[in-house]
Amino acid sequence: MAHPFPLKVVALQAGVSIATVERVLRGGAGVHASTVRRVLQAQEELARQSVQVGLSGKKFMIDVLMVAPQRFTDSVRQALEAQLSSLHPAVLRSRFHLHETLEVERIVELLERIRKTGSHGVLLKAPDLPQVADAVAKLAGAGIPVVTLVTDLPGSQRSTYVGMDNRAAGATAAYLIGQWMGSARQKVLVTLSSNRYHGEEERELGFRRALRERHRNISIVEVSEGHGIDGATGPQVAQALLEHPGLAGVYSIGGGNAAIVGAFAQAGRHCQVFIGHDLDADNLALLRSGAIHAVLHHDLGQDMCRACQDILRAQGALPPLPLQQAQSLSAIQIVTPWNLPALAARQ
Repeated sequence: MAHPFPLKVVALQAGVSIATVERVLRGGAGVHASTVRRVLQAQEELARQSVQVGLSGKKFMIDVLMVAPQRFTDSVRQALEAQLSSLHPAVLRSRFHLHETLEVERIVELLERIRKTGSHGVLLKAPDLPQVADAVAKLAGAGIPVVTLVTDLPGSQRSTYVGMDNRAAGATAAYLIGQWMGSARQKVLVTLSSNRYHGEEERELGFRRALRERHRNISIVEVSEGHGIDGATGPQVAQALLEHPGLAGVYSIGGGNAAIVGAFAQAGRHCQVFIGHDLDADNLALLRSGAIHAVLHHDLGQDMCRACQDILRAQGALPPLPLQQAQSLSAIQIVTPWNLPALAARQ
């Protein structure tokens, strides 16, 4: 049976041999289930990116490795694929390695596999751990630039960081909560997906510092390690509500907002102010319903465009930016139900 893409193209996209692709297409006998999934995913990625594959110009393969809730990685995938045509005449294809949770050993294994398979660059969202930094150093040594997304690895040999100023974002959340909650003594719940992410740590530091400087009446209760997943975050919040009857607000740094809203409702508690991050499908629905009050958002399309341009610059396919034109961090947008961006408003 004819297949829409050459075997060697599917093999490159999947990061496996041509022989493995042939076995999968013949039924997958003797091939590990995860490898079969990788080949099938490669075909899906090629189908979405097929408009790009036919364009003239030098072709580049980039790998996207993210450890984040699916609602966010879906948004990143869509934003990246929407930007590919804007990078003409260069042609970029992308391979995705997206996981909601992943042990550091598996992250390192994936980065090592990317290094051995070959890549023109890696877009990475991963915890700030020494093992990850070591793997990034190996990629850099092999001439594969790494651009960190949303959360940085500041002590590593990554090429650039693309995302907002997370400390400023935390301070912005503190300002909004302070304005809405007034001068009475109040408690706010701060939720993180994990303490291992530099970006989340920076948001929390900015939030705490701003409260300490301007809103000393507001104290913090923190929960962490729910990985931004509803099933893990909900019980943590329910327990915090049980232990702290004075909780009146939420700054959700790590996500799982539907579960947080549900925990408040189940406990029969009113959330006076709720600030979240990222305008994903969940947060869009929660904003429209009034369950959350504001979202700190950054334009993922612009971020993806910049990340790809950074990789092209590292590969010499674009000229370096003059020092006076060095790219700044992503703008922090405060989104409420009344100023939804045009694309989100149509969803």
